[in-house]
Amino acid sequence: MAFSMNTGGRGGGRRNRYRPLAEINVTPMVDVMLVLLIIFMVTAPLMTSGVSVDLPKTSAQPLNSDSEPLTVSIKADGSIFLQDQATEVGDLVAKLQGIAQNNPDRRIFVRGDKDLAYGRIMEVMGTITQGGFTKVALLAEQTAGAPAGPSSGAAAKPASGPRR
Repeated sequence: MAFSMNTGGRGGGRRNRYRPLAEINVTPMVDVMLVLLIIFMVTAPLMTSGVSVDLPKTSAQPLNSDSEPLTVSIKADGSIFLQDQATEVGDLVAKLQGIAQNNPDRRIFVRGDKDLAYGRIMEVMGTITQGGFTKVALLAEQTAGAPAGPSSGAAAKPASGPRR
């Protein structure tokens, strides 16, 4: 096996081989950014409220959200959760006022299991509105035929309190 090296006739072939490169290769950076984007897209839905509630379906449009709302969840057995922590109806307003820092305009979403009695949901909403909170809304899941919005749940009209 024979081969020849073309040195260009001057013996200085090595001089031109390692020139400084004046451009940046952005392909590896783009690859890393796409992987991070996929990771955040997969993990973001898992960071929502951890209480499993089977919400009823609705075709209402989602509300525009400008601040982080507080979530009160009511499971099928009637147990109440503020964010992810279990609480009792009597302690609910005090805990909400502590978290909201006595701001009555703080948005509160009430999530009730679809198999739960309507009276229990209204009892919790009435307790919250009697505590001075004015922006209380019910959450429901979007039906399959409804247009997709920025959030997974749609809120009904804010409740003004229990009706009798």
